Amino acid sequence: MSGERILIEGGRIVDPASGFDGPGTVCVADGVIAGVGAPPDGFEADRRVDASGQIVCPGFVDLCARLREPGQEHKGSIASESAAAAAGGVTTLCCPPDTVPVIDTPAVVKLVTERAEQAGKVRVLPIGALTRGLTGTDLSEMYALKRAGCLALGNADRPLAHPLVLRRALEYAASFDLVVVFRPEDPWLRSQGCVHEGVVSSRLGLPGIPETAETVAVAQALPLIEQTGVRAHFGQLSSGRAVEMVAEARARGVHVSADVAVHHLHLTESDVDGFDALCHSRPPFRTMADRDALRAAVADGRISAVCSDHQPHEPDAKLDVFPETEPGLSSLQTLLPLMCALVAEGWLSLSDAIARMTAGPAAILGLASGRLVPGAPADICVFDPASAWVPAQGGWLSAGRNTPFWEWTLTGRVTATLAGGRLVYSSGDIASARIG
Repeated sequence: MSGERILIEGGRIVDPASGFDGPGTVCVADGVIAGVGAPPDGFEADRRVDASGQIVCPGFVDLCARLREPGQEHKGSIASESAAAAAGGVTTLCCPPDTVPVIDTPAVVKLVTERAEQAGKVRVLPIGALTRGLTGTDLSEMYALKRAGCLALGNADRPLAHPLVLRRALEYAASFDLVVVFRPEDPWLRSQGCVHEGVVSSRLGLPGIPETAETVAVAQALPLIEQTGVRAHFGQLSSGRAVEMVAEARARGVHVSADVAVHHLHLTESDVDGFDALCHSRPPFRTMADRDALRAAVADGRISAVCSDHQPHEPDAKLDVFPETEPGLSSLQTLLPLMCALVAEGWLSLSDAIARMTAGPAAILGLASGRLVPGAPADICVFDPASAWVPAQGGWLSAGRNTPFWEWTLTGRVTATLAGGRLVYSSGDIASARIG
């Protein structure tokens, strides 16, 4: 229950938002952080969690994770995917509006949030549709969606009819101080492409998606974002040039941010070789130079958030010829270990890696979570940065097993997750005991 008083002790606390990095205790009471570093006077715990040798940090905030419910329960459900989120240290996640039905009415927002509450694992924040039915023509009832709980709006990966619709949508969203989420991709340049347009697509004879499909969409949106003053966010960037364009706009004072999917920090067009449908992604994995540019942008903060871009599929979705398979990776539980791999390779510090999964995404949406300070929501992740595990050998909770990392040995594993002061995930590797 959220009223339980919990003492997490013995671990190394890493909270990039406050700058705290060192040994100490984290105390939880009534669903919020009661103390960090040392217990407050008079604090008596109902439960103690031994985090010796582990990292204690804020719970992760994932800006893009598809839960497949409502409408695609054969791929996953809110219950199954929120359980996977908890096992991955994610305590808050945003689901795009391309459900069935689309999240374009308060009723669908309520359906998603109520089912998330019933699942009892993590906080789910639906992203409302920018246009009705995601058709790209008629604007949604944005104020009604905001009142229902949407902090952001987007059109998922569906295009808008023309720039005037985009301008009107941004003006409308700005008037309600809503964040507009872009998944930049020009539909005409993408055409029927399924991989990055380059040497690998040519060798395999697969239709390609050029880098310009992304950069042209970014270039079209940025002047309208600047003109309307809307708070905008580019999700799942895949090219180094797009990152530069967003960074240049932000340097001019434009209210814009960006994230990248964690697998785009590791995989490239070469991983598609052999027609591996598990590496069929949208946007596609691009060149080694693009991958390294994305890594550098995450390291220096030009990209302030890393998301899972979780897309679970049933097995059949990846069994057709490559262009006919469905894009997307199941990735909630690989978010942490893939970030830990970047730390091990020297691309960024542990504190910066955690910041891109906590304080960075929380700031984009204006959330109070993503930090370990007294009074903040008690959303906490405890993980062992040295623990090696193989997804295929157990512990995988998502309904989708569509990941190219299935047989990989990953390092970095969550041992306990608290959401709103409740212990929503605990592995057998951590000691947790009730007192009394």
